[in-house]
Amino acid sequence: MDFGSINMTIVWLVLLVILIVIELITMGLTTIWFAGGALVAALLSIPETPILWQIIAFLAVSLLLLFFTRPVAVRYFNKDRVRTNIESMVGRQAIVISEINNVEGVGQVNTGGMEWSARSSYNNKVLPVGAVVTILGVDGVKLIVEERKEG
Repeated sequence: MDFGSINMTIVWLVLLVILIVIELITMGLTTIWFAGGALVAALLSIPETPILWQIIAFLAVSLLLLFFTRPVAVRYFNKDRVRTNIESMVGRQAIVISEINNVEGVGQVNTGGMEWSARSSYNNKVLPVGAVVTILGVDGVKLIVEERKEG
């Protein structure tokens, strides 16, 4: 394909607008990084920089923005996000109501008046009925727990 007949500035600007619209619709911090790359490529296309350099700049700027600014942006934009019911379980205490045995794939805990399937964070550790545990995480629909340490 002969890129000489295509005005690459317009192509990059159209891509920029499409990426921004997608970002505004999804609000998921998914395409904004590539919009930055498209903007740089559009600026490079004005003095008719070779298309290969425009593409390299697009990819390089997009990846740099993604890797260096995304963690900060995610932290900033998600600070007011309300944790879901299951995410809010992490750190809570629970009582073992059915022996937790990872080898046999059994076990249940009760926390906040609700019963949950549970597994120990240690595969060889059996947790007896009545043990107090701390919820470390969630794996599918099972809580990952460890025996509460006294202290």
